[in-house]
Amino acid sequence: MQGFETEMVRVNGQHICFARAGTGPAVLLLHGFPQTRAMWHDVGLRLSTDFTVIAPDLRGYGASAKPQGTRNYTFRHMAQDQLALMEHLGFSTFHLVGHDRGGRVAHRLVLDAQQPVQSLTLMDIVPTHLLLDQLSRQVATAYYHWFFLAQPAPFPENMITHDPDTYFESCLLGWGAAKLSDFAPDALAAYREAWRQPDTIRGMCADYRAALHHDFDLDAADLARKVTCPALVLYGADGAMAQAFDVPETWRNRLADMRAAAIPGGHFFVDQSPGPTYDALVNFLKQVPGGTLAPSDYP
Repeated sequence: MQGFETEMVRVNGQHICFARAGTGPAVLLLHGFPQTRAMWHDVGLRLSTDFTVIAPDLRGYGASAKPQGTRNYTFRHMAQDQLALMEHLGFSTFHLVGHDRGGRVAHRLVLDAQQPVQSLTLMDIVPTHLLLDQLSRQVATAYYHWFFLAQPAPFPENMITHDPDTYFESCLLGWGAAKLSDFAPDALAAYREAWRQPDTIRGMCADYRAALHHDFDLDAADLARKVTCPALVLYGADGAMAQAFDVPETWRNRLADMRAAAIPGGHFFVDQSPGPTYDALVNFLKQVPGGTLAPSDYP
């Protein structure tokens, strides 16, 4: 990640690798599956003009720790890593941004610890409990990987290890219009380096097992709770979630102060449309805590 410094620290009992750039208010950027912190190489670097950008690898991903056991991969455990990381770095408050699995980690983090979070941005997800509780044929077909990766070990691990590039690249090309050329060569090389490691494959499978076996129940206990900080919901205009759901509406009862916008592209719109993604994000972050913008104000 050009323009970033990379560090490794031990927090919450785990080694967490992260990239850092810029000065100013802190923004924590959380990547999703099957990527690493490298997904923020463009948008994160742009944000570093005005903010201190912290972009870690989630546990189980990239260069971060990959503990044994499904329960160790709940979004709550992942969120505790990130909260401990920001405390370790001296940030008592920060803006929180998450794409895909990182968005689910971000949602859990703010449910468990709202005070440090100045704003929340969720990218191309609907609530975990809603997706699983109201599963449709359309979503099950598009998001079959949720159920494949969650099968008992080592079945999915063995199958993926046979040809990890083919499997994970099929994920990058799914869930809305995308092609490999949408991903920067250096970032794609970083993803391949990570997902070729057996421990990374194991960690990612454990992440999805935890979602079905633990996170669903954790979220069920919090259905009545609302996030109170200013929140932005961004989603790919051509993504699988936008085709199956009114994405903003799925969050309306969960986010007390919400605005939303569609970004050109599919699920991986951060890679496909970094300019519009940055514009929408920085416009929102610079308005917090006002939170008065309407969706029409975004590109």
